[in-house]
Amino acid sequence: MLIKIYPENPNEKVIQQVVDVLIKGGIIIYPTDTVYGMGCDISNSKAIEKICKIRGIKPEKANFSFICYDLSHISDFTRQIDNETYRVIKKALPGPFTFIFNANKNVPKLLSSNKKTVGIRVPDNTIARTIVKMLGNPIISTSIHDDDEIMEYSTDPELIHEKYEDIVDLVIDGGYGDNEPSTIVDCSEGEFEIIRQGKGDLDLYL
Repeated sequence: MLIKIYPENPNEKVIQQVVDVLIKGGIIIYPTDTVYGMGCDISNSKAIEKICKIRGIKPEKANFSFICYDLSHISDFTRQIDNETYRVIKKALPGPFTFIFNANKNVPKLLSSNKKTVGIRVPDNTIARTIVKMLGNPIISTSIHDDDEIMEYSTDPELIHEKYEDIVDLVIDGGYGDNEPSTIVDCSEGEFEIIRQGKGDLDLYL
């Protein structure tokens, strides 16, 4: 199923359709402020396993991001963040960053057997954040990669739908996606270490 949602003013009735799919354990593909993502409800272990199967990876090896609505969600899954780090992420989010923090015990057991850290995203995208807000908890997410040798990420939602319509439950057309991923910043050691330079420029917030 492909549904159109306008990012400027998402229709809450349509967003509720998406949320209902997630609550039932469905997999969605949705826009962010960077590339399109594939996600499911963080509290549904069967859905997490399904995404792992689609991606051909074991849950304990998966580097999924947690898509959060705002900073209040972050503390649910991370150990205490120091004041300086919090000051920076408060300025940088919502935005095109994935911040890696030390995980606490609330991280789903399926994902946490060997992992002591968690990647957190608060994308600057109204569709993604409204879904998370109405769902009431974060979405586990992974980026949609393209088979094309030149384009690393799929940007056209209609082409994404053609490829994944028999694999996922719902694809959101929120307009063309970006072809540049988020900047990954490791904060787990108390400093800001750029793991992958993407769309976000952390220097603007330091």
